[in-house]
Amino acid sequence: MASPLQRNPVNRIPMGSSTARLQKMLCILFFTVHFTAAAQTDTAPVFKDAIAANRSKTYNNIVKNIITKNLSLPLTDSTEENWQDAFYAMEVLQYKQPWLLDKVQQAFDSVEKRSVGFQRSLLELVYSNYPAQFKEAVYPLTGKTTNAKIFAMAASYIVKADSSQLGPLYLIGLSRFPVLRMADSSKNSLAILNTVEDIATVKPEKLSSKKLKTFFSASFLQGHTILYSIQRKNRNYPGIAIIRDSTGNYITDSSVAVFSVPQLARSITNLPGYLTNGNTPQGLFRMNGFAVSKSAAIGPTENIQLMMPFETSPQYFLKDSSITDTIWTAALYERLLPETLKKYHPLFGTYYASACGRTEIIAHGTTVDPNFYKGQSYYPHTPTQGCLCTKEIWSDIDGRRTESNQQKLVNALKAAGGATGYCVVIEIDDQQKPVSIEEILPYIKTAAAK
Repeated sequence: MASPLQRNPVNRIPMGSSTARLQKMLCILFFTVHFTAAAQTDTAPVFKDAIAANRSKTYNNIVKNIITKNLSLPLTDSTEENWQDAFYAMEVLQYKQPWLLDKVQQAFDSVEKRSVGFQRSLLELVYSNYPAQFKEAVYPLTGKTTNAKIFAMAASYIVKADSSQLGPLYLIGLSRFPVLRMADSSKNSLAILNTVEDIATVKPEKLSSKKLKTFFSASFLQGHTILYSIQRKNRNYPGIAIIRDSTGNYITDSSVAVFSVPQLARSITNLPGYLTNGNTPQGLFRMNGFAVSKSAAIGPTENIQLMMPFETSPQYFLKDSSITDTIWTAALYERLLPETLKKYHPLFGTYYASACGRTEIIAHGTTVDPNFYKGQSYYPHTPTQGCLCTKEIWSDIDGRRTESNQQKLVNALKAAGGATGYCVVIEIDDQQKPVSIEEILPYIKTAAAK
């Protein structure tokens, strides 16, 4: 792995995925798209495919040439990729026509002999578009797959549809794990299996008021700039982002109130955070500067580069030149946490997610058409492949950016000293509504706010 200074953040694969297939799919989905990355001064950047006629053309092309055409092909070894392209397009568009149910069932009829890539794609689709309808079709995979990630995805789908299955699936896992470890002994697979066991056996922890106060205390990551992303357990509701500078002061807006912008931490699939393309995991990220993406789905607004533990060295992540360890352990990660949080299991989400192989999660804006998600509780926000995403609105007349919470966030972070500290993602509770700054104000000191 290249050192942090050798990484090229501009070319990181978009929307939180490390797979080349996702990059290919985004090129297909947005192949007519181009944007003008005007200077971030008086001239707003332009995304020409936001123009109404271009939005319509792109949508119709995806439905006709990626979904309908590909699913009209017989499902064989040679057409698996065509079907996978269609599955991903269905997720992005939240496309759920009645005739597609037969196609999904057809995919499950032969799923056990399909490639792992196809199985993953199919499980992501049903997790996203059909969260309870295919429980019986998914269940056989838990007893037959020899791939750790497929087991975890299948088990997560079933438990989401029926929580009473957690115990039985854990027992299946106990009997299957030795076989899985022999058949698929990569470090990522072992991490996935261990995480599945943790989820099944560790009692869910509530974030107490005492722990919540610790997050916002002056002693938490003292001396570092912090980007807080405060979320609900139900990621269908947007959270908020606030910023504390390295001296412990919270950035304020023009009215001298604590600065905040809504931020979505939901992936298209809504899978658990430790799985590839799942929701943004809780825990600590190392901020690693700003970049402008080449991805049309992210657009020209500056993004904030983030790294999880296993994406870099312990020395760089902890910003401690005295560390000589090159192998990550949970004890090293704990060094960043105050005593009251060292055993708070949810805060280790980024540690375990990166151990499981997740990479390329950043905080960015969006050019994806929000109308794909009309009727969803997070609208007009757009979900990603697991990144933190803020709302941006682009004119349907000339494509100019008319609203950008991402630019506000970047400006506020620059006012705090730049993207050189930490981002912490925390779920505060399970209320079924967006997070508001008023909920957080009692926990932070505003008297000395910047």
